[in-house]
Amino acid sequence: MPDDLRSKKSPDKVHAFEKIVAAETGGVPTGKRKLVRLSVRNIARKTDIGRSTVWRMLRLRKFSLKSNVKRLTGPPSPDRDRQMRLIRRETTRYINRAQPVISVDAKKSELIGDFDNKGQKWEAAGTSEEVSAYNFPTEAKAKAVPYGIYDIAQNTGHVEVGTSSNTARFAVDAIRQWWFLFGMFIYAGATRLLILADSGGSNGCRPWMWKKMLQEFADETGLTITVRHYPRGASKWNPIEHRLFAMISKSWAGYPLRSLSTMLARIRGTTTETGLSVTARWNRRRYRTKEKVSKEEQKALRVRRHKVIQRWNYTITPKIRRNN
Repeated sequence: MPDDLRSKKSPDKVHAFEKIVAAETGGVPTGKRKLVRLSVRNIARKTDIGRSTVWRMLRLRKFSLKSNVKRLTGPPSPDRDRQMRLIRRETTRYINRAQPVISVDAKKSELIGDFDNKGQKWEAAGTSEEVSAYNFPTEAKAKAVPYGIYDIAQNTGHVEVGTSSNTARFAVDAIRQWWFLFGMFIYAGATRLLILADSGGSNGCRPWMWKKMLQEFADETGLTITVRHYPRGASKWNPIEHRLFAMISKSWAGYPLRSLSTMLARIRGTTTETGLSVTARWNRRRYRTKEKVSKEEQKALRVRRHKVIQRWNYTITPKIRRNN
């Protein structure tokens, strides 16, 4: 028995503690991982021992507070590693040929108003901003949906902030704005575009509306568009996550997003030591949800699925070639 602080003064309480802990200890019988099902509060109540003493007695018995560790990625898939290697090779090939490569995704939607924004910032003593104690969506001025485009070669980002819905039409409109504001001038003469995207959401690998909107964009610009999706559970490796969105989160950490102008200003003010620069625009359009693509429309799309991992890789060619 470990040398408890109260073992000599209150042996009955220590015995009761040992009995309860033994009865409430579970885990893997053949392994080392064991757990106590009762909380410190309940053990203290059942044994008439102070909580701090229960805490120390558990520590003496090699127990400690643990949380779940996100480490399991599901059954091993040869396609996962193959896709990641393919994305890396294709990105290098496009950049070496001066063809644009963009990483796209929608950032978590944000409530606009007097709401708490996680994080801290340096302020003079006694000047903390007061915000609402509750985050009720009904009290928000708007619900902002930031959709980002990160240009890997240029280390620049563009964010379209919508106040409607995160749909495939909205996602492709954001890409379209990036192209006509910046891409077509930076990559004058480009004939191809490589898009890196997650497998789910408005730009997922399954929705036909995403492919239909990309077909319209390809027809409009004359670009041959190749899309490579990151495998499910691998979105953290999508460059936009750690090179753009993470930096934006740091930029507005601790700043209440009281208005859309405040949000746009914080996004535009995002910079890094590696030279990242970001532009932002408010997209005022309203987007319908649950739009369907008919079988006839699907057949009319010029979508060519690649031989390697077809569900994650495809190319959309324009129906009419345009001179850039």
